Amino acid sequence: MLVPVLFALGAALSNAFATVLQRKAALTVPRSDSLRVGLILDLLRRPVWLLGIVAVVIAGVCQAVALGTGPITVVQPLFVLELPLALVIATVVLRGSLSRTGWAAVFTVVAGLAVLLFAASPEGNRTQAPMTHWVPALAVSTAAVAALVLAALRRPEGRGRAACFGLAAAIGYAMTAALMKASVHTLDDGGASVFFTAWQTYGFALFGVCALFLLENAMQSGPLVASQPALTLGDAGVSLALGITVFAESVRTGWWLVPQVLGAALIAAGVLALSRLPMARALTTENPAPAETETAR
Repeated sequence: MLVPVLFALGAALSNAFATVLQRKAALTVPRSDSLRVGLILDLLRRPVWLLGIVAVVIAGVCQAVALGTGPITVVQPLFVLELPLALVIATVVLRGSLSRTGWAAVFTVVAGLAVLLFAASPEGNRTQAPMTHWVPALAVSTAAVAALVLAALRRPEGRGRAACFGLAAAIGYAMTAALMKASVHTLDDGGASVFFTAWQTYGFALFGVCALFLLENAMQSGPLVASQPALTLGDAGVSLALGITVFAESVRTGWWLVPQVLGAALIAAGVLALSRLPMARALTTENPAPAETETAR
C-alpha cells in the first residue's frame, strides 16, 4: 500500500496548490450569474491559472499511478487532506499564520482520516468492472450533477451556490477517478492502442473536463471555504461508494462501523472548523482587493 498512499498524498498536495492558484486567478476575471464558457478563455490569459493547471496535471499523473496500484477506497479518501493543505498553502502565500484553532482543525482531519482508514481496512483491487455496474453508476452520477447544477443556478452568488457547484464537481471528480482506474489498467494490459480505444479513457476525460469547469464556477460563485468542503467530503464519499458498488471493494463491517463513523465525524468537524477560519476570508469573493476589483472591470 506504500506506493498508492505516497502518490495519493502527492496528488492531494498538488491539488491543494492548484486550488489556491486557480482561486487567485478566478478573482481577477469578470463575474457572471450564469454558466459562462468564456470563463475558461478569460482564465487562460492568467499565468497564475496556468500554473494551477500545471499543478492539476501533476496531480493527475500522481493520481493515475495511485489508482493503478491501489484500491479506490484507499486512494480517494486521502484527498480529504486537500482542504487543510490548501488553507495552509494559502496562509503562506498571503504571508499570514495559522491559528491554534486552525492547527487543531488540521490535526482533527488527519486523525479522523487515520481512524477511518484503519477501521475500514479497505480490501480488493479489481482492475475492471462489468457494464452492469457501470451503467447505474454513470446514470446516477450524471443525474446528480445535473440536479446540483440546476440548484446552483437558482441561487444567488454566495456559499449555497458555491457549495452546489462544489458538490457537483466532487461527483465529477469521483467518476473521473473510477474511470481513470479502469483506463490505466487497459494501458498496462494492452498498451496505447487499447488505451485509446477504451471507452473509459474518453469517459474520464469528459468527466474530468466537466468537473474542472464546475469547480471554476464554484470558485467564482462564492468563498473557497464553501466550495472546498463540499468538494473534499463529496469526492471522498462518492469515491467510497463507487469503489464498493462498481469495483466490488470491501470495508470492515460489524462493530468496526463505530470507529468508522467516529473517523468520518472527526473529518467533518475538522473541515467545518477550517471553513470558519478568519484567514480564509482573504480568499473569498465577498471583499476582493481593490486591484483585483479593478482588474475584473
